[in-house]
Amino acid sequence: MSGVGDTGHTDDQSKQGWFQRLKSGLSRSSSNLQSNIASVFTGRKLDAASVEELEEALISADMGVETAMELALGLSKTRFGKDVGEDEVRQALADQIAGILEPVAKPLSIDPTRRPEVILVCGVNGTGKTTTIGKFAQQLVNDGKRVMLAAGDTFRAAAIEQLEVWGRRTDCPVIAKAPGADAAGLAFEALEKARAEGADVLLIDTAGRLHNKSALMDELAKIVRVLKKQDQEAPHQTILVLDATTGQNAKAQVETFRSMAPLTGLVVTKLDGSARGGVVVALARQFGLPVHAVGVGEGVYDLRPFEAKSFASALLGLEKSTD
Repeated sequence: MSGVGDTGHTDDQSKQGWFQRLKSGLSRSSSNLQSNIASVFTGRKLDAASVEELEEALISADMGVETAMELALGLSKTRFGKDVGEDEVRQALADQIAGILEPVAKPLSIDPTRRPEVILVCGVNGTGKTTTIGKFAQQLVNDGKRVMLAAGDTFRAAAIEQLEVWGRRTDCPVIAKAPGADAAGLAFEALEKARAEGADVLLIDTAGRLHNKSALMDELAKIVRVLKKQDQEAPHQTILVLDATTGQNAKAQVETFRSMAPLTGLVVTKLDGSARGGVVVALARQFGLPVHAVGVGEGVYDLRPFEAKSFASALLGLEKSTD
């Protein structure tokens, strides 16, 4: 399988450039967390009171109660009753967080034996779902893949138009119909065309209007059903796009979409506009779903493969993204 999303550069300078952008994107999250940690650990031993205050600081960073308790307990196991400084705590937490994130840090991969690999992309309206599809398309094209896009969010004319813009930008064919068209029928035709034209990847956009959950569930189920008429294994991947600014509500979105479709992975966007980066840790701990990529800006390469150690270091405001 081939991975998606690197820039083709493997040198340390390129990696450091991305780390600095990630760190900048997470600056609101990390500055809040750092100031809270600093207020707890100023010339005092790690005692029951400071462990509880640390838990509260981690909860306020959207890591969730269970994750906060686990991290605080991990710190107290090795340092309880000892003098601890802010920097030591930040490094220890970053190491623990990286351990939680490592199992889910899995870049989007494409199986070359599938022609095409069918990727269904879900998400609430406003999460950056259609933009994420466009960015993945550009990165896949740069990797030499033949990509086709399907405008399956037929409910919103703006979503169709937005995907068509990305199609022109990336030189990828877009299968689209008039607003209100049957999304499942469109997905069927898109897969038919993608197979006929030898596409490597078919990215299918979907609607995300959660105020009418039952209709959305029926629509997603129908899309999956009609795709299987042509390929029993399709969709090969079902990815949920989450907006980091929603914080703990992202967990509820995973639960909702997981009840509608068999999710295979997550993408977390808008970390640069959020003080809630810790939710990625909470998602990893609770669901264990692969996190394929994180977004820290509008540019094509501001959506990059998720790396556990880099993310943990950036979240705690540390300078290095390496071991």
